Amino acid sequence: MSATGEHDDHHGETRAAGHLPRDATPPELRRDEQGTPGGTTGDAAVPDVGVVIVAAGSGSRVGGGELKQFRWVGGKPMLLHSVQTFQRRPDVAMVVCVLPKAFVGDPPPWLFQSDTDRLLISVGGRERTESVANGLEDLPDEVSIVLVHDAARPFVSDAMIDRVIAEARCGRGAVAALPVVDTLKEVDESGLVVRTVERSRLWRAQTPQGFPRDLIERAHAQARAEHLTATDDAALFERLGLPVVIVRGSERAMKITDEADFARAEALFAVPE
Repeated sequence: MSATGEHDDHHGETRAAGHLPRDATPPELRRDEQGTPGGTTGDAAVPDVGVVIVAAGSGSRVGGGELKQFRWVGGKPMLLHSVQTFQRRPDVAMVVCVLPKAFVGDPPPWLFQSDTDRLLISVGGRERTESVANGLEDLPDEVSIVLVHDAARPFVSDAMIDRVIAEARCGRGAVAALPVVDTLKEVDESGLVVRTVERSRLWRAQTPQGFPRDLIERAHAQARAEHLTATDDAALFERLGLPVVIVRGSERAMKITDEADFARAEALFAVPE
């Protein structure tokens, strides 16, 4: 697939990056003659990181006619937060947004308040795993490190991204996560407590999650061959016996799941990292 909206025989869909005039790109996302965002100079990072932002969900738990990932929070549409955050990084070569099929040919116009030279649109699948696999296929050849991020986490920080990329560059998977602080109870079907679960080694997984490209593509190929799905990509990595490490996440990187989460997210947005 190309940014010109060429037909992709594999998926049977038309994908479009929806190029707008270059002055639609915010100044801080524009590349200078050295290829670095924001007109910065000096030693630039090699742009070898590809980002797949999963935004193909129906948002049914939120309600209303607008998709959750398109709603405004913290002053802009949820998905745009993530796109612009990753595109501000000089090490990011491409951001692929995986959208529901109905929006692939006609994405929301605000999405192109970004560096359209580093933006591709991919079609979502029936399950999250299929959506990520579609996004992986669209990454350019120069990408060697892959980050997978959920659009429902709009306030990811550069510090989190740095930690994930650093571990992925060491040849392993990396998951941003937070330690479990609540006491956990396992219950039976009637709600009766069976046991208290030891929490000292339990973490709540967030995104982004980062991987060497060749290994995450191998993990997805295996999942496709075995018709497997997973709620995150690290689980597919783990199934192959590949190492995955935890790096510190952030409360600001909360996942917006239902209507009440929007108010919480607005409050967190106002709090410095």
